[in-house]
Amino acid sequence: MKYALVTGGSRGLGRAVCLKLAKKGIPVIINFQSNEQAALEVKAEIEKQGGTAELARFDIGNGEDVDKAIDEWTANHPDDYIAYLVNNAGIRRDNVMFMMPDEDWHAVINTSLNGFFYVTRKLLPKMMQRKHGGRIVNMSSLSGLKGMQGQVNYSAAKAALIGATKALALETAARNVTVNAVAPGFIDTDMTRELPQDELRQLIPMRRFGKPEEVAALVSFLLSDDAAYITGEVISINGGLYT
Repeated sequence: MKYALVTGGSRGLGRAVCLKLAKKGIPVIINFQSNEQAALEVKAEIEKQGGTAELARFDIGNGEDVDKAIDEWTANHPDDYIAYLVNNAGIRRDNVMFMMPDEDWHAVINTSLNGFFYVTRKLLPKMMQRKHGGRIVNMSSLSGLKGMQGQVNYSAAKAALIGATKALALETAARNVTVNAVAPGFIDTDMTRELPQDELRQLIPMRRFGKPEEVAALVSFLLSDDAAYITGEVISINGGLYT
C-alpha cells in the first residue's frame, strides 16, 4: 500500500490535509511531536469516516529521531511504502530581527528547513526506486515569497524551502517523483488567531482568511495523478493578497 506522511499532522493545516487524504482512501501517517491528544483526535476522526491512520511521534528537526522512526515504520510495513510526503510542520517565533534571540532563529530554521531535509532525504530512495514514484509537497508561505516584518526567521526558512523545492524537483523528475510547494497567505488556524484579523482582512482582496480545507484541497491535487506533470512549482493560495 502507498501511505502518506504528513508532518505536523495533528493541528491546523496538517490536520486538514490528513482528513482530506484519508477521505480519498490514502492511509495516513500523522506525525506529531508533543500534542498526542490532538493527534489521537485526528486519528479517531479519520477512522470514524472509514479511513486508515497511524501516529508517528518524532522530532522532524532531529535527524537521528527521524531515521529511527521511519526505520521502525518500514520494519513494520515490509510490503508498503510512503509514496506521499507533505512537509507541513512549522513554527513561528516572531520578533524584529535586532531583538531576536539566537534560539528563536535556530528553532524556526530547524523545524521548517532542517525538518524538510531530514524527512525528505530519508524517504526519497524508496520513492525513486518504485515504478510509480512519489509526490512531495512542501508547505511554504506568503512570508517566503514577499517577506513579512517581524518574521525574518520564518521568511528565511520558507523562502529557503522554495529554493529547495525547485532544486529537488530537477533531481527527481526523471524518477517520477514530483516536488512542489504551496504558499498559503492568511489561513484561519491556531497560528493566526492571535493576529489582528479585522485589520488584516482589509488587506486581502477577498476580505477573508482562507480555510484550512481550501489549502488541503490544493495539496491533495498536487499529490494526485492529475498533477503528474507538475513539478518544481510554487502555488500561492492567498485570496489575491500577493499575486
